[in-house]
This record gives sequence, structure tokens and C-alpha cells, in this order.
Amino acid sequence: MATISLEQYGIHVREIIRNPAPAQLYCDAIRADPRSDIADSGALIAMSGEKTGRSPTDKRIVRHADSEKDIWWGDVNIPISEDVFHINLERAIDYINTRPRLYCIDAFAGWDPAWQLKVRVICSRPYHALFMHNMLIRPTPSQLANFGEPDAVIYNAGEFPANRRTTGMSSKTSIDISLESREMVILGTEYAGEMKKGVFTLMNYLMPKAGVMSMHCSATADRETGQSSVMFGLSGTGKTTLSADPSRRLIGDDEHCWSEDGIFNIEGGCYAKALFLNPETEPEIFQALRFGAVLENVAYDRETHAVNFSDVSITQNTRGAYPIEHIHNAQIPCMAEHPRDVIFLTCDAFGVLPPVSKLTPAQAEYHFISGYTAKVAGTEMGVKEPQATFSPCFGGPFLMWHPGEYARLLSEKIRQHNTSVWLVNTGWSGGRYGAGERMKLSITRSIIDAIHAGQLDDAPTETDPVFGLEVISQCPNVPAEILIPRNTWSDANAYDQTARRLAGLFHDNFSRNAATASEEIAAAGPQI
Repeated sequence: MATISLEQYGIHVREIIRNPAPAQLYCDAIRADPRSDIADSGALIAMSGEKTGRSPTDKRIVRHADSEKDIWWGDVNIPISEDVFHINLERAIDYINTRPRLYCIDAFAGWDPAWQLKVRVICSRPYHALFMHNMLIRPTPSQLANFGEPDAVIYNAGEFPANRRTTGMSSKTSIDISLESREMVILGTEYAGEMKKGVFTLMNYLMPKAGVMSMHCSATADRETGQSSVMFGLSGTGKTTLSADPSRRLIGDDEHCWSEDGIFNIEGGCYAKALFLNPETEPEIFQALRFGAVLENVAYDRETHAVNFSDVSITQNTRGAYPIEHIHNAQIPCMAEHPRDVIFLTCDAFGVLPPVSKLTPAQAEYHFISGYTAKVAGTEMGVKEPQATFSPCFGGPFLMWHPGEYARLLSEKIRQHNTSVWLVNTGWSGGRYGAGERMKLSITRSIIDAIHAGQLDDAPTETDPVFGLEVISQCPNVPAEILIPRNTWSDANAYDQTARRLAGLFHDNFSRNAATASEEIAAAGPQI
């Protein structure tokens, strides 16, 4: 059991275990954390307490002269002063110093050695340590021995609240990031996903600054040709589920970068939604939730320890975090060549977007900047049912630069590598939410398979009169009547009205970015 001193951070706890084995963390969790247990599959069950999802309105970025001109300030990136950051950092360290035992996880973000970041996580809950052991890239013994000083440090004092009277605090929760010191402080939330997204936020600043495209997407590669494909989309749109494809190599399920050499995963694991998880429809994810994995906020039988994935009594945002090696077809190292296809996944709660359409380069940039989808229940605190939303670049909460900068980088990559771009609706068909039905997973899988096989490259299309999309009208293993959304509605007039309403929302949203977009891109949106 390796120990480490963290005196350089003002941390004086005697017992600090560095990169403990999962078995050690299991023992500590069961012994010292009454909220932990073991599932019959062997996964560690953990509870995150009051917060069972991210708290995006509580994220703060230090306003500093070296970076303030780069940052997209506003509702996503709310500024705090350096003084406030250090007040919260001191509060976190004071709490950490009261803990009898700490865990230090030293690992990497980014599989490409040219762009790899050394990350140090300091926490007191075994659950948090195991989570980040899974989500970061685990070092070899020699890499750990030569790890040196980290490039970024996370201080997780989530069990202790922020002081509401501190300037700039909106609640007892605060997630603060300093780009200059590359430090992150967590107070008032034990939801482990804050650490994962904190690392992504940092990469979302550093990578574009170096000309590398950071992406909120999953990625797979063809087993034979090695050609890759990426799927953008917010939580709940299907990135993790659709990337767990046994016929392809998994590169990663959520966070990637696109450099001059190809794509690479930022993470060392996957964080999958577990609500209604079924071994028949999602066998790869189901079997991955075994020993070493974390099952977060799930309900289970106290006698048999069997997990009830349909039980939402704790939260709808039940999740599982597991090392990417738990997926048998994962490609290690998690890198691949330039994508042949870029797929935008959208969960359309209005039920008017087609199941699949091919985008022109201008449409691709328009829809990337727009990032239309629906917030799915459980993804964020307070979201109880799907809500139409626009999230720039399909990852608005994690952007650091203006969305136009990410769109510019993506457009350059698409044009340079002649990449095809597709819009795939995993949301509703036959009516809006409450009237129609959610698109069947089997239908979406068939569409994605056809894209990867090149079967839709020259497929017949129909131009949507409102959205201007080239809608694919024939797709193998997909009923033709499903592919044209107006045909699935029992009331065509109601469809037309709803489509016009959604088009208006697109226009209203895009007007915020019109000043930075070309006329060609602005014209690629819906026509009212």
C-alpha cells in the first residue's frame, strides 16, 4: 500500500494512500462508509447524497488577466476572483485535514502522449477514488514511479459546504476552476461526475488553444479498416449506448480530441446511464458493471444485492462507471485515425426531426453551433422530464471558448478530411413527447450501422421543406414510413405547426451567434 505526502498543498493528514487497488477501496468503503455496499454483480454501490446530478449553475472560473479574453463568459462560465478561489481552496483543505485517511489518484487525461495531462485527485471517500481510478487513464508502475508533479489538481471536499456568504456563491455548492494554477475545488456536492467534467472543462480550454479540437462525443473504429466515427450528443442522447457496439472497436464513450494525427479518448473509462439497463438490449454495458465498477445511486435488494435498474426512488440519473477495458472490444490505446463520419445525436422532444439526414458543411456548422436536443430527466438537478434546449457544440456546459471557435475547428477538420456529417434523431416519432413514442433503440442502431457501412452515402433523399435537411428516405432494416416524420403523425396539420414552432426556436437561438457566423452558415438553418 503506497503512501504519499501532500505537505506541499498544506495537507497534513498522516495516512494518504496513493493509487490504491480497487480491492482496497472496496474494503475501505464497506468498513467506513455506511452508504456503500456491493452488488451481486461485484460492482461497488455508492450514494452521492443530496446531489445526484451536476450543478452547472454553481461552476465558477477564476477571472485572470492571462485567460479572461479567451473565456466565453456568461451563464456557462461565471467568474470569481482569485481571492474567492483561494478562500474556497483554503476551506476545502481545512476540511480535508480533518479526515483520518485520504486517497491520492495520480493518472492521465488523454491517450495521445503528445497531449497527455497528468492529473492528481485528492479525496476522502473511497467511492470518489475508485470513480476517478476508472475514469482517468491508469498509469503503469513505471509511469507512476516517474509521475513527478501533476499538471492539474482536484481537491474534492464535496462533503463540506461552501460558505453562502462568500462573494459570488449562489448556494452551498461550488465547483471552482483556476486555469492558471490548473486547480479545481469541489465543495457541497458529492456527485462524482463533477470531477470528470472538471477535467473535461480544463481540456476544453487547453486543447483548442493548441489547435486541437476537443469534443463531447463517443467514438468507435471499424475492426478491419480502422476508419473511425464520432457521435456528438448530450447526456441521454445515446452516445454511450450506441458506442457499445460489438461489431466495432470502442475508442471511448464521451470525451475525445481531434488532432493532426487523428482522434484520441481523454478518459480511461466510461460513465453510462443505468436507468432501465437491460442485458438483452445493452449486453456490453451490463457485463461491464462488475468488480471494479461503481454503481451510483441505484436501488437494490438488501438481501440478494440484486440491482433494480428500473427503480427511480433515489434518482433517474443512476449511473455506472467502469474501466474501458471492461468492454471486450475496446481499442487500447484509445486512439484512431481521422473520422470518416461525424454523427450529431439529438433527442428531439418535439418529434419533428427525421431519424437520419445528411448535412452539408454549412448545415453541419449550423447544427453544431445550435446543439439542439432535450434535457433528459435526471441529467441535471431539477429536470423531471425532457425539455427542449439548445446546447452549443452538443456540450455547452463544458465549453470554455466561444462556440464559434469549436465550430471553426470542427469545420476545418471536416473539410480537410472529407468527412460526412449526419443528424440522427434518437428522440420522439409519431408525435411530440407525451403523444408519440421514443425512437426504438433497434431502429437507431440500424441507422448507425448503415452509416458506418457506407450504405447511406448515395441513398435516396427528400428535402425537408422547413429544415432544409436532406432526409434519408431508404435505409436497410428500417421501415420506410418511419424515415419521413410527417408521415408518422396522425394529424399532419399538427406536425406542420410543431415543425414551424421548432424552426422558430432554432432561429431565436441562432440569433445569439449570428454576429460570428457567415451568411452561408446562417442560411443553412430552418426556413420559416
